Formats: sequence, structure tokens, C-alpha cells
Amino acid sequence: MNVYKAAISRRTIRKFKQKEIPISTLMKLVNSARMAPSTANLQPLEYIIVKEKPLRAKIFDCVSWAGYIAPEGNPGSGEKPVAYIVIIVDSGVVGLSKFERDVGSSAENIMLSAWEMGIGTCWMGAINREKIAKVLKIPASYHVDTVIALGYKNEKPRAVPLKKDCKYWKGRDGELRVPKKSLKRIVHKNKF
Repeated sequence: MNVYKAAISRRTIRKFKQKEIPISTLMKLVNSARMAPSTANLQPLEYIIVKEKPLRAKIFDCVSWAGYIAPEGNPGSGEKPVAYIVIIVDSGVVGLSKFERDVGSSAENIMLSAWEMGIGTCWMGAINREKIAKVLKIPASYHVDTVIALGYKNEKPRAVPLKKDCKYWKGRDGELRVPKKSLKRIVHKNKF
């Protein structure tokens, strides 16, 4: 799969097969994140891979899923993530500003690389940062920014044309529909 195909086909996955992801694969995902652009090349980001089942359960309790369709969009007991990558920011490098673009670039590299490998991801921002920091023993000088849930895909969400509402929904077939604006609607050539 080429990068363009991965970028236009990737959807958020919230239901996962219970097949473990090898640590070597997770390390590759973090390696792709580490190579993302960084403001002034400061590289303030670090990553925690969470694979152990008891820790995964604790992280699961710290995140919120699919706000528009909760609780139906939440992973069931046999559909939970089999790994997480937690993106943290060393505030000693950048303070608590000027890292958002770094996180975005890094997270996108993880998600596109994972998609290319057949792994689904869910970028989680509605998280209990204090509790995650405590569970993972993250020093106070670090900021917990993002949790990316990972697992082999057990659903097939698809993009549909956005009409009036940007809220995603489940179709009669149980598959997630994600409204997206058309290219024609968002592109301006040479001027607005």
C-alpha cells in the first residue's frame, strides 16, 4: 500500500481482534513517529508502549470512546485494544507549549504506518491524563498528550459524503459511517 492510499483509506478503528501485536512491530511504529517533523527539531516527544494485559485494562479505564455513538461505539470485552502507544512531552525541552504540531505529525506517522501493516488505531484525546501518568509512573516533568489504541481491525468503517452533519453513525449493517467533506467543497485555487 502506498502512502496516498493509506492516507485516504485509513479510518479510526474501535473494535479489535484479540491477536497480539509483536513488540518489534510496535517499535517500528514508534520509529516512524520519531522521524516525524519537530518544531525547531527540539524532539520533545517520548513514547510508552503498553502491551501487558493488566496495564491495558487500566489504560482502557482512562479513555473515552466514540462520543457520538457511545456506548454502542465502545469496544466490547472481546474487542478491546491489544496495545497502546502513549505520547508524552518532555516539558523540560519545550515547556507546555509549541509541541502540538509535533504530536500531530508523530501520531499520524504511527497511524498511517499501522494501517499499512493491517493494524487499526484510535487516536484518543478524551483521556484521564493524571490517572494515566500515575498508572504508567510518568514523571511530573512530562505531559501526557495522546493515547493511540491499537489492534488488528475487527470492523470496517467507511467514509461517506458529508451532507449536513459531521457526526458518524452505525448503518443498518452495523458498520460505522464517517461523513467527510468533498474535495470540491474545501479546495480554493489561487484565492478564496
